Amino acid sequence: MNDVPVTCFRIDESGYTGFDLLNADQRFQGASAVAIDDGEAARLIKAHFPRLQAPELKYRALSRRPSNHPRLLGLMKDLLSDFDSVTYVADKRFMLTLMFVEYAVEPYYYERGFDLYENGQNYAMASMLHMAGPALLGKTELAALMDTFQQAMKDKSPKSLQQLVEAARATNWGKIPEVLGPLAQYADRDCLSAIATPGVSTDIALVVLISLITRMEVMAEGAYRVEHDQSKNLSAYHDILQRYINHDKEVEFRATEITSLRFPLKLEAVKQVESKSSPAVQLADVMIGAAIEAGNTLTGLRSGGLGPEDLMPLYREDQFIHMLPSIDFEEQRRFRSGSQNSQAIDYLAANIFGKER
Repeated sequence: MNDVPVTCFRIDESGYTGFDLLNADQRFQGASAVAIDDGEAARLIKAHFPRLQAPELKYRALSRRPSNHPRLLGLMKDLLSDFDSVTYVADKRFMLTLMFVEYAVEPYYYERGFDLYENGQNYAMASMLHMAGPALLGKTELAALMDTFQQAMKDKSPKSLQQLVEAARATNWGKIPEVLGPLAQYADRDCLSAIATPGVSTDIALVVLISLITRMEVMAEGAYRVEHDQSKNLSAYHDILQRYINHDKEVEFRATEITSLRFPLKLEAVKQVESKSSPAVQLADVMIGAAIEAGNTLTGLRSGGLGPEDLMPLYREDQFIHMLPSIDFEEQRRFRSGSQNSQAIDYLAANIFGKER
């Protein structure tokens, strides 16, 4: 008989804009998961905000007042020190660039026997395109290419695919033909077919959840469950989690040197709750709100919130996951060496989401 208690992770998200990863107002998307019960959460909220009059704790409302910042930092310190948690934050524009590589470039190499996912080469290529692309291809031309790609992924019409090819050709693509050649030079059928595949989109809710799950699977000693708010945005996360729970075949994929994805999951249930009645879900809101705000501050998009220099040292290395471009290619090669992301993507598409590459 298993005497290990069932852990409950409360999760919340921020920055979700569906397929639109170019949303000017929300540059970052992410989610947090924290293993805390409502009783402990209520105690922490009362300890740090004894005079709170609002019906629920909301990070955005609290962070507007500088007088609340020391209390928010104290709350974050207690959460990160005393409770298992993970926070994931992604730069959505970089994620769109990464998807461009995966759909508009990778199929060309795949059909020629070259695994672009091996050792994180797709990540390195996307980082290079994201960071050096404006100078090499033209800032306006690259922006138009990414916008056209996003639209083609949504519409999947012959017209949108042709517009994508034309947008690639309008760039100075000869500077990096290994990236844009498949579209600009060849209008590669395999790439265009991948983009036109029904059901695939630029929505990164799946990516966010995989990152949370790989950490929750490690943190939970035994079976665990998830509770989240009833918001419309989280309905996409709820559906994906339920599909994962229902998948009972035994399979495992290596993602990085420290993470893997193994089915069946230890996750046994997911439930939507009213955030006003769940102090624990409210704390998940604080965690992801603080992380997203730090990203906005560091990139100069907003100011006035918690200082990143005060917040970021509170995290342990295994508590914070980010998807940002990196030009340290050797470090990324080592970190992603032996990655089975390509196999994992094919498996998830065919066996959980009913699509095939």
